[in-house]
Amino acid sequence: MSDQTIMFIHALTGLHPGGGTALGVIDLPIQRERHTNWPTIPGSSLKGVFRSSFKGASEENNEEELTLFGPETSSNEDYAGALNFSDARILAFPVRSLSGVFAWVTCPDVLYRLQRDLGIINGGSVPTIPAPDRDHAYCSERSPLVSDDKMILEEFEFSVKRCPSDLAEWLAPRVTSDEHTAERIKSHLAVLNNDDFTFFVQNATEVNARIGLDYRTKTVKKSALFYEEYLPAETILYSLVICQHSHRSDYKASGKELLETFQSRLLPYIQIGGGETIGKGICGIQFSNRF
Repeated sequence: MSDQTIMFIHALTGLHPGGGTALGVIDLPIQRERHTNWPTIPGSSLKGVFRSSFKGASEENNEEELTLFGPETSSNEDYAGALNFSDARILAFPVRSLSGVFAWVTCPDVLYRLQRDLGIINGGSVPTIPAPDRDHAYCSERSPLVSDDKMILEEFEFSVKRCPSDLAEWLAPRVTSDEHTAERIKSHLAVLNNDDFTFFVQNATEVNARIGLDYRTKTVKKSALFYEEYLPAETILYSLVICQHSHRSDYKASGKELLETFQSRLLPYIQIGGGETIGKGICGIQFSNRF
């Protein structure tokens, strides 16, 4: 028997899930889906990150780790790990706002895909999904993002239709356990047209210049300047986590037991992606079985 859940990833600092193809001035772009150009984190990267975190939570080289994640590469033909991660998909993207500081923007296609993914794990459905036209937005009736029925995101103006906050109310407690953040999501979530959302996730990421210094002269090394792309802090993604029963002949456990073990051994925060030594990639993790 297998068990499954959905895992929400909330970036608390800039996040660099690297591996994208450098086609322009950005030397180290983030990973993106080929067909949508939306940000993503490969499931293989998540598995490596969580294996490292799970191992670091205990001094012992225990049987549970090997059962969940599989044996070392030299013995990978012995059995498969029980734990499976889907690629992390974008759910909400932070965009600077003239009022209310910033908005979390999403779009119908993102929400319909979340609803389809919830069906995979028998997780219910997303509340009513609005469908705004280009240059229009839906947001909560009490949203501080709106002034005179207009929302200004970056330099773009959106006509606003206020609607009941069923979607934001449903989403907030599942995404984070932090009460302040959950309350902010309820009032700062905005649903944009698919094309408007795609524009922001393509063009409103952070791009930082990085340099290497010569230790002796304290000057920039030759050809040491490079540009690195980050998902901004407050980005929200999600991944499906499916845990099968143990594939080992000498260690029996159900998927439910192993998934509970995995969740209980993790800290609520984890580091994902590049830039660990400069404080990048610190993320809040929330598992949700409440649908």
